[in-house]
Amino acid sequence: MKHLNNKLNFRVGGVIDNTSISKHTHAHIHRSLPNHPYHIVDQSPWPITLSGVLLSLTLSGVLSFHGYPMGDILLLSSFILLNWGMSLWFKDIITEASFLGSHTDKVQKGISLGVVLFIVSEVFFFLSIFWAYFHSSLAPAIEIGSEWPPKGIEPVNASEVPTANTTLLLSSGSAVTVSHHSLVDRAIDWANNGSIATIYMALFFTILQGMEYLGVSYTITDSVFGSVFYMGTGFHGLHVIIGTLFLTVGALRIYSYQVTNTHHVGVESGILYWHFVDVVWLFLFGAVYFWGGQGQG
Repeated sequence: MKHLNNKLNFRVGGVIDNTSISKHTHAHIHRSLPNHPYHIVDQSPWPITLSGVLLSLTLSGVLSFHGYPMGDILLLSSFILLNWGMSLWFKDIITEASFLGSHTDKVQKGISLGVVLFIVSEVFFFLSIFWAYFHSSLAPAIEIGSEWPPKGIEPVNASEVPTANTTLLLSSGSAVTVSHHSLVDRAIDWANNGSIATIYMALFFTILQGMEYLGVSYTITDSVFGSVFYMGTGFHGLHVIIGTLFLTVGALRIYSYQVTNTHHVGVESGILYWHFVDVVWLFLFGAVYFWGGQGQG
């Protein structure tokens, strides 16, 4: 009987101790919780690390372009390090958003505003390319024969690969819109299917663009036409690749149930970026391929 009482007192005392510990823990957690909706970012090694990698990428790119020994190897190594560091940084951001609850409504609005401002900066980047194109094509200089396209340049036929790529991008924009609305309506299967279809069309676009480059008769050094053609279509192709990676990450997060119908700012940002890529291509197709290849000037 005495043994039973001791055992019972031990258990009751344990419950009391655990309760007091639990109260203490809850009080500590309550004091440590923020009383504001903003995300105070923890210290991270990635900003300073990737700054150094970007400097290395720039310097190695210059060395590679000028034919210095080891320049190509340094450029490739910097590119690999850049992608590795970005992947780890983005992993931390996804962890904060999906598992730590750091991305409140206020934080999501800030992220959305940041993405919009980034896209606005991209608009002005492509605006400079179109400015150079129309400056050179509307009043061709005497150095290029006072005609556009310049003499000796055989432009790409707009009714072939460019038309196919236009169809692909417009279709991909429709597919990603279906995916977005399906996610909002909680139709996860349709959201997954729309994302996968968009990614496939984006990859097909990139392949066709590469095949087009292999078939053209001029290079980036062939007059101002070659320069603005490869600057415009090349940087657009780079944005297509970045957008494809953006959408791929979003599709994986949808598939793994890391987003909800009200909490998917990353997926939304990728979709907005992709629509921007679509619009830029329409201007490229109309100005560079269709109008620019008609012998205007």
